[in-house]
Order: sequence, then C-alpha cells, then structure tokens
Amino acid sequence: MIQSGVKVFLAMHPVDFRKGPDSLLALVRDSGSDPFSGALYAFRAKRADRVKIVWWDGTGVCLYAKRLEKDRFCWPKGGHGRVQMSHAQLIALVDGLDWKRVRPQSVRRPQTVG
Repeated sequence: MIQSGVKVFLAMHPVDFRKGPDSLLALVRDSGSDPFSGALYAFRAKRADRVKIVWWDGTGVCLYAKRLEKDRFCWPKGGHGRVQMSHAQLIALVDGLDWKRVRPQSVRRPQTVG
C-alpha cells in the first residue's frame, strides 16, 4: 500500500521496459537522486501504454507494473529530468486518468476557540 504524503517523481523520457527494479533504481541514482529515500519513481514505455513504479519501502525494493489495454497513460511532454506529483495525482495516473486535472483543495487552517 502506498502511503499518502510520499514524494512521487515521473521520469520525463520513456525507458527500455526490459529493465527490472534494480536497473530502474540505477537510473534514479544516475540522475542524482537517492533511490532509497522512500520516494516513488515512475517510468513509462515508449508507447505510454505501460508504466512501472519502483521504490524502497524500508525492507526491500518494490516494483509496480501496469499495462493499459486500450488507452495510454497521460504523461508530460518533452523536457528533461523529472516531474513531481502528489499521491492523489499518482492514483489518477495509474487509473488511466488525466492526473494534471487533479489539484489540491485549499483549506483554511482552523482557529482555536477560546
């Protein structure tokens, strides 16, 4: 189970989907990030119909993989590096939705009554 509040990063460019979890974590390391920070790192295939998410949960490396049968994952275009997203946006992405439409609701901080 993925906890809310965890950092999630999307790789901007497609990767070779023959790569396993260790090779994907090596890509994270080579980009200058700490692959064992607990953050989730999402990668997509060239056709954007497959996604792999890799992370360190404190006891081992976890790999989540999904393939959409009739659609593509919504992924940012161009650029270099990575994009950070929220937990809610990740859930939308994995469900095949346009995660860019998911925005946090601003909530006013409660006041103490006294």
